[in-house]
Amino acid sequence: MAELKGNKYGTHRVIEPKGVLTQAAWKIDNDMSKVYSNEIVCDVTSLNIDSASFTQISEACGGDEKKIGEMIMGIVAERGKQQNPVTGSGGMFIGIVNTIGDDLKDEIDLKPGDKIASLVSLSLTPLRIDKILAVHKDIDRVDIVGQAILFESGLYARLPDDLSEKLSLAALDVAGAPAQTAKLVQVNNDVLVLGAAGKSGMLVCTEAMKRVGPLGHVVAVVLTQEDADLLKSMKLCTHAIVASATEPIEVLEKALEVNHGHEYDISICCVNIENCEMSCILPVKDGGTCYFFSMATSFTKATLGAEGCGKDVDIMMGNGYTSGHAEIALSELRANPVLRSYFESKYM
Repeated sequence: MAELKGNKYGTHRVIEPKGVLTQAAWKIDNDMSKVYSNEIVCDVTSLNIDSASFTQISEACGGDEKKIGEMIMGIVAERGKQQNPVTGSGGMFIGIVNTIGDDLKDEIDLKPGDKIASLVSLSLTPLRIDKILAVHKDIDRVDIVGQAILFESGLYARLPDDLSEKLSLAALDVAGAPAQTAKLVQVNNDVLVLGAAGKSGMLVCTEAMKRVGPLGHVVAVVLTQEDADLLKSMKLCTHAIVASATEPIEVLEKALEVNHGHEYDISICCVNIENCEMSCILPVKDGGTCYFFSMATSFTKATLGAEGCGKDVDIMMGNGYTSGHAEIALSELRANPVLRSYFESKYM
């Protein structure tokens, strides 16, 4: 059968509404029997559901793994992709390259049989789930039998030989966070990291500690004393404070106290629940930067909240992509044996 020619950004897969890209579409075409000359078809082994999305799904299902799996199956069956209708977010997949369209065969560094991780969101990726094998609710991962499509514009990373699939997936799932941190943080900066005990938070802290130098500070905001002690024992922060990121005054007071009353140059929010915007904004000095990596962030709450408090800060919403982000995330695990050991025990 002759291959069809598709759009670089996948608009040929949009069912409704027409005229939008696949991320904004309500429903996209996940019929894998159609062959397009500029698509890559992958056999999917695991989905890493975006943390904000998985948290919402798990809460809606009362933590029941069977119901979580059924809900994910239902979303994909209805929409042709894993895009949570509440949070709007998706996640990423790992899988094995099955078919490469003729237009891409000589243009990309992949071949059938290669193991890859997608670096574009499941919220725009055509996905078919044939069977759910396991739900790992403690690490937001779902093992499946199914297929997914990467468009010509799609980003991916070939899985490295020196790191396991599951370990690579844990890091690549949040690769944008440490890579953006590498771009933002400068020597002598004071950096506040909210949600510092999660995957993205730990990678952010690791990268920030490398960048601030001996006169800078990285302050971690976590929910429990156990997490605070863990981060300090791993040398991932200068100080760790215990506070709820949904309580901005508590965060502000504790953050200023450990930083000798000084406001911060940069804050980075990695918390996967709503209403953390002002905890990220209030402790930052005028002219500073607030980077929201979390998909639970409200642009409206952040911008109007900053305006209402007279905070002249740069607000950056979490772009999951920046050049070289996959290698930055993986290199942190390679270079830090303590971090790697923790990720192996936690996410594998």
